Amino acid sequence: MAREVAVKTSAKKWSLVWVAAPGLACWLALQCAPAVRAQELTAAALSDRAQIQDLITRYYYNFGKPNPERFSDFYAEDAELILGAVHFKGKDGIEKAYARGGRSGPSQKPYSFNVTISNPLIVVHGATATAQLIFTEFLIEKRGEAPRVTTQGREYATFVKVNGQWRYKIRQIKGGTEPPEGWKE
Repeated sequence: MAREVAVKTSAKKWSLVWVAAPGLACWLALQCAPAVRAQELTAAALSDRAQIQDLITRYYYNFGKPNPERFSDFYAEDAELILGAVHFKGKDGIEKAYARGGRSGPSQKPYSFNVTISNPLIVVHGATATAQLIFTEFLIEKRGEAPRVTTQGREYATFVKVNGQWRYKIRQIKGGTEPPEGWKE
């Protein structure tokens, strides 16, 4: 009888081990997995990210509008716009960039010019933030024609809060998949 009790006790212990082992293995796997950097989802961070995404969306909707807002209004006073190797500093420089045709596209007014943005990754750091995204420009020369992609690239930007409003501090446009030198999320 004592042997029977010992066997039952031993069987119970092993059954607990077999039940707990998968849970323990999952816990160990999670502890060993590389951590994915994600921003803490506080109400303030979500609100700031939404405001920045709205700024970016309004900026891109500004292209091709019959009466666009001044592009420099999206920027801080001491901001910088970098298009490839060309730098435009301050609001005056940014206005000059757009006055000289700072975007790709036709010299005649097309039927439709649209820019889409995708995969925005926005990270807020208090009163500053960063964002990276992909943009694609679509052009329709004449009504009824199929759209064609005129260019695609990446935007890397830093933002600052100015009088409670988010504004571009540095906006860099580049091709390829490599971020700008010194880029920090």
